[in-house]
Amino acid sequence: MKKQKYVKDSFTIMTELVLPNDTNTLNNLMGGRMMHWLDIVSAIAAQKHSNRIVVTASVDNVSFKQSIKLGSVVTLEAQVTRAFNSSLEVHVNVWAEDIPSGTRIRSNEAFLTFVAVDQSGNPIDVPEAIPETEEEIKLYDGALRRRQLRLVLAGRMKPHEANELRSIFNLE
Repeated sequence: MKKQKYVKDSFTIMTELVLPNDTNTLNNLMGGRMMHWLDIVSAIAAQKHSNRIVVTASVDNVSFKQSIKLGSVVTLEAQVTRAFNSSLEVHVNVWAEDIPSGTRIRSNEAFLTFVAVDQSGNPIDVPEAIPETEEEIKLYDGALRRRQLRLVLAGRMKPHEANELRSIFNLE
């Protein structure tokens, strides 16, 4: 039987302060810096789940809902949503806080996929992810659709093979 781990055990929080070197000419956090932080926090979550070295396989659906200003405190919360054979999907929520004004907004959300590898860089199996809460179950259930969509878009799966996406491609 394949090893199992609760998705809550991968939960990772990272906090950063937006400094002048992190901003663009409008004094907003640069998207590239945000993506760097997303990659770090989600890789840590994936490693916590797999107990393995992980490599980034894909970054999809990074949405930039609100700009983040210079001086803001940024909190990134990452958690594995589902594990497949050697790959893991990680969901990240990003919060921006202006401490002097007391405001906190959800500014970004992203899904990243990682592959666990051995010391030689070969893919290796990961534990099954067990969701418990309503939100964890919702993200877990949607992960297969997101995975199949990634594979179709990458040309690694034919649309008619993506059972979870049949209604999207009108293949019913």
